[in-house]
Amino acid sequence: MKRPLRILMHFAVVVSSLLPALPTLAQEGALENTPPKGITSDEIIQRFAAKEKEFKAARDQYTYRQDITVKTLDGSTTTGEYHEVFDVLFDDKGRRLENVVFAPQSSLEQGGLSLDEGDVQDFRNKLPFVLTSDEIPEYNIIYVGQQTEDELRCYVFDIAPKQIVGKKRYFQGRIWVDDNDFQIVKTYGQAVPEIRDTKKKGNKTEHLYPKFTTWRQQIDGKYWFPVYTRADDTLHFNLNDIHIREIVKYQDYKRFGSSVKILYQGQEIPKADQKDQKTPDQKKPDAPQTPQK
Repeated sequence: MKRPLRILMHFAVVVSSLLPALPTLAQEGALENTPPKGITSDEIIQRFAAKEKEFKAARDQYTYRQDITVKTLDGSTTTGEYHEVFDVLFDDKGRRLENVVFAPQSSLEQGGLSLDEGDVQDFRNKLPFVLTSDEIPEYNIIYVGQQTEDELRCYVFDIAPKQIVGKKRYFQGRIWVDDNDFQIVKTYGQAVPEIRDTKKKGNKTEHLYPKFTTWRQQIDGKYWFPVYTRADDTLHFNLNDIHIREIVKYQDYKRFGSSVKILYQGQEIPKADQKDQKTPDQKKPDAPQTPQK
């Protein structure tokens, strides 16, 4: 999100200073500052990072619908809104594409904001955050304890980029890793870097981004795919504060019927297991109900 102000880069890469408070959910247990049993934190990181690499390759072979709503608020009154719905599909040659199905004129500028390139990248890549073995060297990852998310027992890690390279976007925050499947089931944090201004006057831009939570759900009994993202935050611009709310829904996951093999723990998933069906005993953390518009 941007406002017209003078640019000053502000890179917050120290985990301890990242987030003053984490959201508390009704089905979330207390954080227990206890070491993992029978496995080291480094081994957990390597295992979930390998699973994330499999997950990323698998999700690239699924079609789905993404529904994005961004609002600026004054109390309970909506002052501006951006809404886009698009389908992630494949063409007849198996090439991945996006088909916009709903995109009315944005009124966010009436609320004092406009979307920038960082927002667009975040909607596609950082809200459904993936941390694979390829990205692990770019981050500081600190084990902070264990916590329950509904019926899931999770290892909890704080992460932050070691450094900001060029115009690349990064995630900074907290992740929850299921202690059975060793897959990330929830993330909370913020896309970085931000661009801030420390002076009162200027004629360039300031880019700030809200803290968000993304919940995942088990799809096809194999992978934990993002299904719901929510942000409800106040962006502290130099000239004023703006209350922003984001809701992103990922729906109707269906595996694309191509010749590409989908692997799970190094083994190809049988075609019978690749159908878009949910088994009765699938585990999933309850995502909050979709807010009423």
